[in-house]
Amino acid sequence: MSTPPTPPESAPQQASPSRSGVFHAETDQRLEAYAESISFDRRLYRHDIRGSIAHADMLASVGLISSEEAALIQKTLREIEVELDSGRLPIRFELEDIHMHVEQALIDRIGDVGRKLHTARSRNDQVSTDIRMWVRDALDQIDARLKDLQIAFLGRCDADFDVVLPAYTHLQRAQPVLAPHYWLAYIEKFERDRDRLADCRRRMNQCPLGVAAVAGTTLPIDRDQTAAALDFAGVTANSLDTSSDRDFMLEAAFALSVIASHLSGWAEEWILWSTVEFNFIKMPHAFCTGSSIMPQKVNPDTLELTRGKSARVMGNLQTLMLLVKNLPMAYNRDLQEDKPPLFDSVDTVIAMLELAAPIVQGSVLQRESIASRLEKGYLDATTLMEWMIAKGMPQRRAHHLVGAIVGEAMQLDVPLSELSIESLQAHAPEIDKSIYDCLGSRNAVDAFVSYGSTAPAQVRSQIDRWKKLLA
Repeated sequence: MSTPPTPPESAPQQASPSRSGVFHAETDQRLEAYAESISFDRRLYRHDIRGSIAHADMLASVGLISSEEAALIQKTLREIEVELDSGRLPIRFELEDIHMHVEQALIDRIGDVGRKLHTARSRNDQVSTDIRMWVRDALDQIDARLKDLQIAFLGRCDADFDVVLPAYTHLQRAQPVLAPHYWLAYIEKFERDRDRLADCRRRMNQCPLGVAAVAGTTLPIDRDQTAAALDFAGVTANSLDTSSDRDFMLEAAFALSVIASHLSGWAEEWILWSTVEFNFIKMPHAFCTGSSIMPQKVNPDTLELTRGKSARVMGNLQTLMLLVKNLPMAYNRDLQEDKPPLFDSVDTVIAMLELAAPIVQGSVLQRESIASRLEKGYLDATTLMEWMIAKGMPQRRAHHLVGAIVGEAMQLDVPLSELSIESLQAHAPEIDKSIYDCLGSRNAVDAFVSYGSTAPAQVRSQIDRWKKLLA
């Protein structure tokens, strides 16, 4: 999410519009520095101005201000937005936040007409509206980047369809799978991420504007009009709850943490795959770095940073959870601290996703290296066991017998497919030569039949399904 250019930090000091006549002393400058949020919440300015324009429209439609006053307010707000775009609006810490900066700039230009804008609203519902719109836009951006990453993985599926990879459990070789089955697994993970974003977006897309500070307003406003103008699905139903509600931020932070976890797991796997020991994949050099002393090094630093930055995103979720856990009902100033961790999580996940897609697109499977060691690890052992089960042998007996057969193959240092029929029948007389049709990693892959498996027909069907879904 973009931030406006840094504006100049000098202007004549004036009292903040938030200080009413009840105060008998100016704010201590140390408090101004301590309490300000303009240094980070100024990135909400477009949403704040959009909300204020809609609010002015509504005030005019219900007769609380004239249509001429609303037009003047809206015209001036758009001029202020241009100044914020260019960084020309001075920052004044005594104005605390972006809402006060916009309002004071409006008052400075049009006087009492500007003072009417805050009718029937509070900074409590104003900031809640702004941040909901900001998060809504952020989730849409992240969703688009997740889709780009899904498309990058899907784009590999046809070209890599003939490659068989070892799948691992406990980082030990387990069973053979088609390479596109791996790519489809990531597509599924990122689809769940997109579902979580959509669910979070749906739940938070209720407009708080008009609940005012805590109890609502005695003035005859039209909250539905404002909600519609700001593309909300409806309005929040309880003013007390709305003032304190940050559930939507927690949900967003959680969804971002899961995305970061998925990206971190992918990064870890490909870091391993890019080592000499695995030699499964070669990443594009544009996303690798070298060593200051070892000239041969090509380090997967982008993926290491992805793995590392995921910790920040998860830590931000913890920060937000702790921030709200003991707050009494309605607004408390603690909630000013909700934005930096959320902003950081959004920025970090967007950066991670922007680099992930080109790495997926540009990496190359090391086919010869993969194939040369594919029969190591007895990936076809489970297929042999299931062949025996299909012949009527109880699963536990078949499991024990195949373990013994694998033990013999290990002693001879040969794959299962190279054991003689006599050796196999010595373990289980019911074995016949058709067993060789399922031995070897390629045959084992071809033997799968269940829905969702690595069976070539199943994988092809899933590829075709995702091509339609992501078209």
